[in-house]
Amino acid sequence: MAYEPDKKMKFTFGLWTVGNIGRDPFGGPTREPLDVRGICDLLGDVGAYGVNFHDNDLIPIDATASQAAEIKKEFKKGLKDNGLVVPMATTNLFSDPVFKDGAFTSNNARIRAYAIQKTMRAMDLGAEFGAKIYVFWGGREGAETDAAKNPVEAIKRFREAIDFLCEYSISQKYGYKFAFEAKPNEPRGNMYFGVTGSYLALIPTLAHPEMCGVNPEVAHETMAGLNFVHHVAQALEQKKLFHIDLNDQEIGRYDQDFRFGQANIKQAFFLVKLLEDYKYDGPRHFDAHALRTSNYEDVKEFAKGCMRTYMILKEKAARWNADKEIQQILKTVNVEDQSVSKLTKKFNPGNAKKLLETPLDRIELASAPLPYERLDQLTMEILMGIR
Repeated sequence: MAYEPDKKMKFTFGLWTVGNIGRDPFGGPTREPLDVRGICDLLGDVGAYGVNFHDNDLIPIDATASQAAEIKKEFKKGLKDNGLVVPMATTNLFSDPVFKDGAFTSNNARIRAYAIQKTMRAMDLGAEFGAKIYVFWGGREGAETDAAKNPVEAIKRFREAIDFLCEYSISQKYGYKFAFEAKPNEPRGNMYFGVTGSYLALIPTLAHPEMCGVNPEVAHETMAGLNFVHHVAQALEQKKLFHIDLNDQEIGRYDQDFRFGQANIKQAFFLVKLLEDYKYDGPRHFDAHALRTSNYEDVKEFAKGCMRTYMILKEKAARWNADKEIQQILKTVNVEDQSVSKLTKKFNPGNAKKLLETPLDRIELASAPLPYERLDQLTMEILMGIR
């Protein structure tokens, strides 16, 4: 059937996504919890490629050794029976009360040490299931008042933790690629490293920048009213897009984690087009939740919908790229001139002298037509299925 999930797309979900029980700050659960085997079976039914987890999604923080062993045994069987893989793992450094004022950036050195210790053990767990990408979301790395924490010291503490954990991965021969996930706020009033660019600025200062990239999430930059596609483009251009979280979000709201494409289909289209045009080959992870009103049959529809929307938009992007009128407009507005481009490509005194002498008429340049209204309307017609 058309638009069925393609394994080459590496569509993944987290244990915490399809396993979400429908709880929110104003009401309790609306769905019974699924065990890890049940989640694997659900994802197998919908045709997903893989499943990701936080350490405590899989093993409760207070589990005994025998309980952990039994859970891991069931999870391995569930993965095998459903043809699923584990591309990514991460650590829950935000739920337990010990992290109420941060993990790697906590003011307490013993809490910082515990956070690193917990992450080492979670890295061991991820490696046991074959994960090669390790995501860091600093859910509690922030503050409600800057009186409480020195932000300069917080950055130094975070860098120190990541440098340590890079070395741990190297020493254990895990081969992890670290991917940092930004968010402007929630659950903290203000979070350090609020946007993807914050992490892209941090990475060159790390001891092992080659191991480190980013994991942008649609909802997070959109919460702040920013253009998510531009942030992904920056990561792609720097070859730092190691992983991506796909969902949807309305501007200015709490972190909604809607089904991919549910709120802003146009942004979703340009995101898919960007990923496909630049041949992104990493996991496409749906960090989204079904509506609280859903039962588990509807959760399956949610998961199918995330993947189906991506596949539809992938086809729309190919149609956009092949549309003759669209391509003619792009050819018209993208004006190349090698005589000036060779001067501006790289500075040297000779090029600077020639550039200063080049006649460039601003009036003439400003008069060139830019039919972007037509271009955008053609885009909308492709999305609405009439072109």
